[in-house]
Amino acid sequence: MNKNFYITTPIYYPSAEPHMGHAYSSIIADFFARFKRIDGYEVNFLTGTDEHGLKIQKAAQKKGVDTLEFCNNISKTFRDLSKTLNLTNTDFIRTTESRHKISVQHLWKELEKNDEIYLSKYSGWYSVSDEAFYSEDEIEELDGKKQAIISKSLVEWMDEESYFFRLSKWEKPLLDYYKKNPDFISPTSRKNEVISFVKSGLKDLSISRKSFSWGIQVPSNKEHVIYVWLDALTNYISALNYPDNNNPLYKKYWPASLHLIGKDILRFHAVYWPAFLLAAKLPLPKKVYSHGWILSGEEKMSKSKGNILDPIEIINEYGLDPLRYYLIKEVSFGNDGNISKERLEYCINSDLANNFGNLCQRVIAFTIKNCQGKIPDKVKFEKDDLKILDKFKSNIDLIRKKIDNQDINYYINFIVNSLFETNKYFNDQEPWKKKDDLVRLNTIIYTTLEVVRKISYMLYPIIPESSLKALKIFNILEKEIEFSTLENHNYLKSNLNIEKIDILFKKIEKKKDD
Repeated sequence: MNKNFYITTPIYYPSAEPHMGHAYSSIIADFFARFKRIDGYEVNFLTGTDEHGLKIQKAAQKKGVDTLEFCNNISKTFRDLSKTLNLTNTDFIRTTESRHKISVQHLWKELEKNDEIYLSKYSGWYSVSDEAFYSEDEIEELDGKKQAIISKSLVEWMDEESYFFRLSKWEKPLLDYYKKNPDFISPTSRKNEVISFVKSGLKDLSISRKSFSWGIQVPSNKEHVIYVWLDALTNYISALNYPDNNNPLYKKYWPASLHLIGKDILRFHAVYWPAFLLAAKLPLPKKVYSHGWILSGEEKMSKSKGNILDPIEIINEYGLDPLRYYLIKEVSFGNDGNISKERLEYCINSDLANNFGNLCQRVIAFTIKNCQGKIPDKVKFEKDDLKILDKFKSNIDLIRKKIDNQDINYYINFIVNSLFETNKYFNDQEPWKKKDDLVRLNTIIYTTLEVVRKISYMLYPIIPESSLKALKIFNILEKEIEFSTLENHNYLKSNLNIEKIDILFKKIEKKKDD
């Protein structure tokens, strides 16, 4: 079986500082990357910044700085965010890099060679914010201004010479591909949106601009720059050294396992990108998953609306792992999610401090007091012990399947339920009353310790630093975490010392005047 996994975030458009929506996409991608690594996969995890287009050019002009200098500064904030979020990305690509320019221009030449491009004239409604054209039925008028229905971004009439991609010829091949590959687009609701859009009729796509200069030049005509979305989407293969199809990275990781994107850029990834690839006779990615928005109130966060939640501020106040846990647990994956400090604090207190942190401290204290601080020997598993241990063994293949279907909700619910059941098991077994039956006492302690290990392994992709702190109980290092060992009932070696650990999560105390 192929044990390579290539996951990508959208490459972020650095016209402004990163916000919680960017953090969410990145954290989710990191979750999948970490899970696949502990399940024995070689992982390539790509993120980066999309730095061309009119919006960037205008933003730089507004700041009164050179466009590349502007991109350098803003892109750095996204790179810094990756570090702050503790991402395990293996690459960070920028569309201003020479490796990317080479790939984009080569792809253009391939499309041109295959007669997929022609020169004509475009007139229509253009959104600078979205870097996209919209038809008449895709715009609406509000307060005397025209805007795109899907994004609510303002549009303006544009009339200029442009190169076009023959998107219309790929309508049927795309529909055929969706039918033959039903898992290509997820979730199902998004797939249905795409199919409906394609069935409504595809028009040839404008793929160059003359009205601005900040972009990659069309190889055969320096008066034109390449449309930002043809440019940006190519990052997924330029990071693998395309057009060198014999490059080890390309051979190993393309086609991508998973493009993780927000729902606002679904059309570009599920229609335009596969059409470009088909036209260039290149393999398509295995899956495009479109998640929902992180909302502030009932609106998508954006700088223009002034409703940005700064992930750095949240992390500074509450810590990184609590934020990672909260976003993964409380935002139902695939749907929009409305976040609040109140819900975050509840998650910290209920799930992290009470259920997980307190369980760790209780079993450590009990082991030190009753087993000389060593993992007990002379254990004999009974029905109640095997019931809680078998849960992991019997579900390990199902968990893998759920992850491959991006069912994060199942994964996190499994952990939460397991924590509840383990705390209940410890309380119901009443080890403090078993001091006259050392075998039974040892077995209860051993079982609880072993479940703590298993849960810590499962929590590692979500809250890596806190998970590693918990695993210090057993002197288990990050490189030793293997998902497959969840099948093992007696992984922990008897008579080894366990270690005290600091409190994993401090409860958020409400102020008296709150």
